[in-house]
Amino acid sequence: MASVTESIEQMVNPILSKYGFYLVEIEYVKEGNSWYLRLYIDKPAGIDIEECSLVNQELSDVLDEQDPDLIPHAYFLEVSSPGAERPIKTERDLQLAKEQFIHVSLYQKLNGQKVFEGTLVDYNAQELILEIKVKTHKQQITIARKSIASMRLAIEF
Repeated sequence: MASVTESIEQMVNPILSKYGFYLVEIEYVKEGNSWYLRLYIDKPAGIDIEECSLVNQELSDVLDEQDPDLIPHAYFLEVSSPGAERPIKTERDLQLAKEQFIHVSLYQKLNGQKVFEGTLVDYNAQELILEIKVKTHKQQITIARKSIASMRLAIEF
């Protein structure tokens, strides 16, 4: 039997593809006494609140038609943008982040640092190449992907 998030993904993907959107992440979590079904969606030019509302309504209609209910208890459905500093978790995320400014956290120090911010120049299955600023000049650094704890888009100041 498929999990709730897998079932929701199958239901929402046709809705998203109809509008040229894509799914970033699904969360189905209990916070306090309430359950939340959260979908983070995006498109190349960025997603706006009206588009999130459109997907929310269409997915809500699809969920209401399910018999038996996929989620038998009360929950809150939230559809939103992943935000300007969204996590980078999948190969698709990496592809979209290429040539973008990103934040990379490591499990262990590399060159005395556990955190790097720079432009994602390139990547492959084993490593990624970042262009970072060191004082007044830029240099490229290669980071093994197995050493990366987390990555996200970042805002460059």
